[in-house]
Order: sequence, then C-alpha cells, then structure tokens
Amino acid sequence: MAGLSKADLSYAELIDWIRLARSPGIGAKTFRQLMHRFGAADEVIAHQASWGGRQSRADIPMPAVAEQEFAAATKLGFQYVRYTDAHYPQPLAALDDAPPLLIVKGRVETLSAPLIAIVGARNATVNGRKFAKMLAMDLAKAGYGIISGMARGIDGAAHEGALMHGTTVAVLAGGVDVIYPPEHRDLYERIAATGAVISEMPPGTEPQAAFFPRRNRIISGASRGVVVVEATPRSGSLITARFAAEQGRDVFAVPGSPLDPRAHGPNGLIREGATLVQSADDILSELQSLSVIPKIFSEAKNSPPQAIDNISENDTSALRHRIEAALGSTPAPVDELIRQCQVSAAVLATILLELELAGRLERLPGNRVALVGTV
Repeated sequence: MAGLSKADLSYAELIDWIRLARSPGIGAKTFRQLMHRFGAADEVIAHQASWGGRQSRADIPMPAVAEQEFAAATKLGFQYVRYTDAHYPQPLAALDDAPPLLIVKGRVETLSAPLIAIVGARNATVNGRKFAKMLAMDLAKAGYGIISGMARGIDGAAHEGALMHGTTVAVLAGGVDVIYPPEHRDLYERIAATGAVISEMPPGTEPQAAFFPRRNRIISGASRGVVVVEATPRSGSLITARFAAEQGRDVFAVPGSPLDPRAHGPNGLIREGATLVQSADDILSELQSLSVIPKIFSEAKNSPPQAIDNISENDTSALRHRIEAALGSTPAPVDELIRQCQVSAAVLATILLELELAGRLERLPGNRVALVGTV
C-alpha cells in the first residue's frame, strides 16, 4: 500500500479509514459496527450527522490530517494493513476489538504466518532469558513466527531466538518509528529486516502507560497461544495472558522456584489451568490438537463489511423512541430489550450504536446498556 498515489481509488478509501480510526469517539468495536452498518468508510462519514438523531461526538478528523499521517508513514517506508486485508493476522481479525489499521515496518507477509507469543519479565533472570531464547529457536524451527513486545528481558530474548532460525513480529505501544526501549535499536532493525514491527498508533506517538495493555491485546490476539516465562503477579505479561484466555487462545507457562517472585505469575497460571512448559514440544503437542486456522478465523477474515438494516429515517426515529422509552439509568440486558421492544438483534444493535455515538448510551459488563444523564 506504500506505493499508492492520490489518483488511486484505494488511496481515498484508506484516508477515510485513517480518519475514522483516529476519531476520539470511535473505538475498534464501534469502527467495525459502523462498517457493517454502512458498508464503507466514506458512507460512515457521510452519515455522521444522523447518528443518534444529533451530531455525533466522534469528531472525525479532516482529510488533510489523515493525508499528513499517510505521507509521514510512507516517507518512512511504513505500510498500512486493514483488518480486511490478506496480510492482516487472521486470528486478530476475528476479534471484535481488532485494531482497524496496523502500521507495519518490514515484511507485511510475516503477519499472515502462524504466530506464538512469548512474553515475560523485563528484569528477567539469566536462566529465564536463556530458556526464552531456546524456546523461540525451537518454535521457529517448527515453522512458527514469534510475536512479542520488544521489551527488555524475556521479550528481547524471544525475538533474538526467533531471528536465529525463523521470523518474528514486534508490537510497539507507541508509533512504529519510536524505538522503545532505545537500547533495542539494533534488535528493532534486525526484526524489521526479516520480520515486522507493528503498531496501531500513528507515527511519532510516544509510548505511554495506558498504551501498553492495548499493545498486549494485539500480541495475544494475533497469536495461536501465549507463553509466559517469568512474571510477577501484577505484571503486564499476566495482562497478556488474561487477554489470551478471554480471546480463546491457549495459555502456556514456564514453572519456576516459589522463592523467586518472578515465578509467582507463571506458577499461578499453571494452578489455574495453563499448560506447563518444559520444552517446545509441550507447546507443539498442544497446538497439534487444534486446526491450523479455526473456521471462525477464516470466516471473520473473508467476510467483507456489509451494510445492514436499510430502514427509512422515519422507521429509525420511531424505533429509537421505542427503545429509549424502554431504557433508563438502570442497566438493562440487551436480550431483554429485544423481547420488550419486539425488534431484531440487528435493528437493536443499530439503534444502540447510534445512541452510543451520540453520547446518550453507556455499555456495561454482562451485555447490558443504560442511558446517560437520566434520573
């Protein structure tokens, strides 16, 4: 995509994707819902004023802002990959909160390889780093790419091991051009030369604490399984393992001495049901029981966005009033709203999305919703 010109139709389409992806009021889930409703990014933007019956809070950037980002990225040799593109990681594309866009430095084809995540402590032991490197080497020999966060300690060792016999993907919390930690500049360049460095953030974005959990969900989501090697109980590595479990990925853990706080995380995961790992064979044997690409991944990847519920504005307004009347400040289950309002799940999802974008609806755990600002 780096070679696109301004005369290319797909250039205009990508600019619209960037505009939506950078809109403060549109998260990854909402982005996908909007694409399914309207079918294309330009249609989403064209219908912005009608969301929820009033001007949306989405605050979509002007085209010039997206064009400036695109120009900066392509000048640096970066490429954009959308969740509908062939090289976007299929397991990640199947998730409803997958980043709409990934920015890539390196070889985009690396992202479509089967990936296994290896994560762990930054202040890792010598033995921990040695084992992570050996594990990555053996998994790379078996045909898997290794994905991690390019952090100090276990992450860096895993990337190093993968580079010796295969390929690897580094996911950054900031922009792809912002090397963090700085001492990994050489590792960064070697990863980009044979694998890929990726981020969902615009170029130039400095990593912040709030961005690391978002990065971790990409690491786990793009993988077939997550291996934890040394981690304290409240570490980012355990956040990655939790994301993996929620995303339906296998979780693997390397046991350690109870006297070492860095072993408490993996030991706890094993106690909770993670697969104990003493060698790459423990991981490979577990993955062999799974299909190479589960059907849900293929379906999610190959299904283009489709516009849904093409109902008239009068019908939409009437349905919105009916649904709002059934809502209040007390959270209500979505399934109950379907029954009470006698609407289809698809129609209800459309109305709830409009209300959410208009800042009038809050989504809560347990598939519940509530109106904002009601007494």
